[in-house]
Amino acid sequence: MAARTSRSSAKDRPSYRCTECGWTTAKWLGRCPECQAWGTVEEFGGAPAVRTTAPGRVTTAAVPIAQVDGRQATARGTGVPELDRVLGGGLVPGAVVLLAGEPGVGKSTLLLDVAAKAASEEHRTLYVTGEESASQVRLRADRIGALSDHLYLAAETDLSAVLGHLDSVKPSLLIMDSVQTVASPEIDGAPGGMAQVREVAGALIRASKERGMATLLVGHVTKDGAIAGPRLLEHLVDVVLSFEGDRHARLRLVRGVKNRYGATDEVGCFELHDEGITGLADPSGLFLTRRAEPVPGTCLTVTLEGRRPLVAEVQALTVDSQIPSPRRTTSGLETSRVSMMLAVLEQRGRISALGKRDIYSATVGGVKLSEPAADLAVALALASAASDTPLPKNLVAIGEVGLAGEVRRVTGVQRRLAEAARLGFTHALVPADPGKVPSGMKVLEVSDIGEALRVLPKRPRREPAREASREPGREASQRTTPE
Repeated sequence: MAARTSRSSAKDRPSYRCTECGWTTAKWLGRCPECQAWGTVEEFGGAPAVRTTAPGRVTTAAVPIAQVDGRQATARGTGVPELDRVLGGGLVPGAVVLLAGEPGVGKSTLLLDVAAKAASEEHRTLYVTGEESASQVRLRADRIGALSDHLYLAAETDLSAVLGHLDSVKPSLLIMDSVQTVASPEIDGAPGGMAQVREVAGALIRASKERGMATLLVGHVTKDGAIAGPRLLEHLVDVVLSFEGDRHARLRLVRGVKNRYGATDEVGCFELHDEGITGLADPSGLFLTRRAEPVPGTCLTVTLEGRRPLVAEVQALTVDSQIPSPRRTTSGLETSRVSMMLAVLEQRGRISALGKRDIYSATVGGVKLSEPAADLAVALALASAASDTPLPKNLVAIGEVGLAGEVRRVTGVQRRLAEAARLGFTHALVPADPGKVPSGMKVLEVSDIGEALRVLPKRPRREPAREASREPGREASQRTTPE
């Protein structure tokens, strides 16, 4: 009898199953060990009750799509052209935008400027801060000139209080800084946890859709650069923007990661300074160093940030190494690609002076060059530094370099050449078949790294100085003649 009771209780004991992959277990787990999904293990067991949903009342009748009024989804400008460029024209009523970036990059400064410029008598703006006090935000607004009679400010960390502000202010734009600092009292867990972020984001998204109110959410990032919180947050919002930039540099970039209302290949450029943040319609000047005469170890290229061409400068420096393992230091460039260019120059370009020297390579202005189109400029800068001969003036180099030394075609060559010609550059090294060339620009098509290295001026080389004789009476200043 006791054995039967034991079997019966074991049979009635609840089991747990992953809704994603179907893996079962006898106890609940927060993460499925089979498919590595979070929050998908749910209880099941016995004879599950059959759940059915009865048809309910229709809130809005279905109509042909051609009869839907699309004017309600017309974007409204924020007053910041660079941000409107990334958003696809502006903020759509009811849209929810997530802006993520590292601490100190300038997210709050940008959004406070947007809040002031977007506020008007017809369109109020509510700025809710959960990380700072209202007086701290006011000091920043005084510094950057972001004051408006139609900009309302509240310091809240309670979700119910935020919803109460929406009822009283009735804004057209809500800015929440940040979504990880707000918590709902009805949900267990600390602010910033998965359950809290999901609940807060869901409540604000529902309020935004019901009121036709655009919402900008500030999101934190992890140490790896990913958006903190559950991945569900990125799926719920309409637009995901990434705010990038080195805190020691002036340049800031806003990239579109997801956009339901526009393209995701646009990039907005901003300059952060003491008076606030300013959009840069022509940011190429930040990445160039104007000189009267060319300097060895420098080469210019044109990179594409989204669909925007930017002229950038690559610099390289080689010095005699004082240690057995020479240094390889990069800034703004990928170390792996620089190492590949060094190998190609040594093997295919017959430059053997790089192996035992310290090599430093960097970009100007804090820009990061990661696309393969900058390979040719990196290779020429290294070769110029190794031979101590400057490249010709007003020259740009565009192309991907393979391990066999070939120069491959890249996308957007015509747009890159047009940007270089607009800034006054007259010569360009490009792969074969570049397409239409801008008037006034001389283009040299190269097929391999050997042809590209021929642009370096030929200089007479001298043999190393002979060692001074240690014998008395011999002169120690004896040198060889040029070849």
